[in-house]
Amino acid sequence: MKIVIRFFRVREADGAHAIIGCETLDAVDRDDAIALAARLRASLDMPQRPDGVTITDADGAPLHSALFTTGRETTETDSHEHHQA
Repeated sequence: MKIVIRFFRVREADGAHAIIGCETLDAVDRDDAIALAARLRASLDMPQRPDGVTITDADGAPLHSALFTTGRETTETDSHEHHQA
């Protein structure tokens, strides 16, 4: 399946999200998509360190969303909308 992985930063003052990295890839399933995102987080050349990630299918349906904390990914779904700031 086609997936879109977006890495974002969160502006503390108002919670706005800015996309700092975006890749469209093929994944076997949701778990494979999450593994691809983890590898990209470590290897993708982004202008800043991301605060979180969203993964959607090609139609925009959410598959996974997470905020990163002190070197560790939270597994709770992020309820914020992800808009470019």
